[in-house]
Amino acid sequence: MTEYTLYYATNRKHIGINRWRPEGYGNKFSDDGMENLRFGQLTLEADEKKIAKLLAKKLRGNGCGDGEKLAEYLTGCAKTARIDAYEEVLRADISDKAQPDAKLGSQAMFADLKACMEQRGDVLVFIHGFNTSWPDAVGSALALQLALNAAEQADPNRHVRVVLFTWPSDGLALPFVSYKSDRSEAAGSGYAVGRGFLKVRDFLADLHDRAGGAKPCGQNIHLLCHSMGSYLLQFALRRLDAFTPGSALPRLFGHVFLCAADVNDNALEPGQPLARVHEIADNVSIYHNRSDMAMVVSDYTKGNPERLGRAGAARPLLLHHKVHQIDCTPIVKGIVEHSYYLGGRVNADMRQSIDGLAQDDSLRKRVAVNNLTNVWRMVKE
Repeated sequence: MTEYTLYYATNRKHIGINRWRPEGYGNKFSDDGMENLRFGQLTLEADEKKIAKLLAKKLRGNGCGDGEKLAEYLTGCAKTARIDAYEEVLRADISDKAQPDAKLGSQAMFADLKACMEQRGDVLVFIHGFNTSWPDAVGSALALQLALNAAEQADPNRHVRVVLFTWPSDGLALPFVSYKSDRSEAAGSGYAVGRGFLKVRDFLADLHDRAGGAKPCGQNIHLLCHSMGSYLLQFALRRLDAFTPGSALPRLFGHVFLCAADVNDNALEPGQPLARVHEIADNVSIYHNRSDMAMVVSDYTKGNPERLGRAGAARPLLLHHKVHQIDCTPIVKGIVEHSYYLGGRVNADMRQSIDGLAQDDSLRKRVAVNNLTNVWRMVKE
């Protein structure tokens, strides 16, 4: 058995009597409040040979990597993981900046991530979607990390470290009750993520100052929102805007990936909730699948308008030039129709973006749609 490590941030309530060494995290908000974040890392043991076999599995017309099965396996391993939350010494009644002796979990985790970045490692923040328990979230995040680093043609000298943000989710497949509950909790958690973004802003500003104005480490931080995670991002942007002076949001990420986004198909148009997402990143990629049954259910059983994650943007010409959308329908089949980001060519395509490959590079195996420069369709191999 081999040990694997994953960093995390959460506003879930811990399970067990020791908040710094919890047994896990539940489906309710922390007793400290929905906007209070706990930072930490976990270590789990898994069979390296089984992982390698799943990562190498060939998918029909969709490259390699059975990310769905890998996440399922790692979810089971997560139930016995050792969890170490970064301990904090902090008064809640005054600002942490007014406490010179404060000990913050965020600072401890950022110090560890800085060390990773100095070793040519990029960081990707992952926000999961609806109906996700703590073990599910860990399994998906670690599967994502392993798949990105095993992706075909990935830069062997650049390691991607995934940081999981996990929010209270019912973890129950009850179509109406748990969806409505999770959507409410996602909205509240969005403000917690916004606070996290502010911490990222301060972290990057500090690195920039220490580097004398140069790009710190030469690496990037990226963001991936899956399903309802994109709905949560809408509220994070609100919080970021409220605490950002001036008219422009800070550039935080190299790339933002919106996969199977459970938001309206006009969400990135001017005046809409995600209209300014391009301000926080160099590039934004929307991945959608017209056969995504989870999106169909969201449309028709819950009274939602057309979902961005199924049909793509309603009016692509209104998207900012930094935003690209990719139709995955031709290559995504079967049970992975909603979680296709975990493996195969979609995962490899994201890795190519992280490595800096141009959107129109032929290695991506895409074709332009209607001669538009920011709308793509993936083609079968």
